[in-house]
Amino acid sequence: MTKEFEGKVAVVTGGGSGIGRATAVRLAALGARVVIADVNASTANEATSAIKAAGGSAIAVVGDLSDSAVVDEVVATAIRDFGAIDVLINNAGIMDDMSAPHEVSDAVWERLLRVNLTAPFMLIRAVAPHMLERGHGAIVNTASEAGLRGSAAGTAYTVSKHGVIGLTKSAAVMYRDRGIRVNAVAPGGVATNLEVSIKPDATGPASVGAYQSNVGRIATADEIASAIIFLASDAASNLSGAILPVDNGWSAI
Repeated sequence: MTKEFEGKVAVVTGGGSGIGRATAVRLAALGARVVIADVNASTANEATSAIKAAGGSAIAVVGDLSDSAVVDEVVATAIRDFGAIDVLINNAGIMDDMSAPHEVSDAVWERLLRVNLTAPFMLIRAVAPHMLERGHGAIVNTASEAGLRGSAAGTAYTVSKHGVIGLTKSAAVMYRDRGIRVNAVAPGGVATNLEVSIKPDATGPASVGAYQSNVGRIATADEIASAIIFLASDAASNLSGAILPVDNGWSAI
């Protein structure tokens, strides 16, 4: 049987671990050639080796995606080594320290926005011309339950993920008649290695914690990857601008 992503090239950011790794492994198993972009060399190379050991095709690019030079390297590597970019999965992200606005330092604010929002924007900006030239492409961004409400994280993270949703919807409109689909998943609680370093005296744990009983069952990375794969696939050919909660019904409460 023909594999669903046979002949396609996918870029997966944060592909060395968690949701990104699960997505990269699944895409490779379905026939895609995968570029894994990650700031962690060890996990990026391990995920790449695992894909190759299973008979797939993958290459790692190591670097901080908040640096435009790293973004350019990721895109250049995909084009040079695999000849195209058909799928972009903007998954890399970091968590904040649960601070309220009056507690957020300039450094935390700028770092969160740079990694969680500016990096996906720069990747879309760099990848879109290649997709436009070929007349097709699928982009899936990892937003968050925190992008749907104000009670799931600290201020900086919440704002960054609301921004990802705005980026998704704007890009979907801009490219809707040019063959590029842009969607996002909004995970709730997920068992990954995303580090949450809570500031001991931050307002967030007390104020946001009152709403955490609604989180429900914690998802596996594979469950989020399944939703991402669907949005990137031809099965979602008429879906663009969609924000898909993958949160065990948290957003319905």
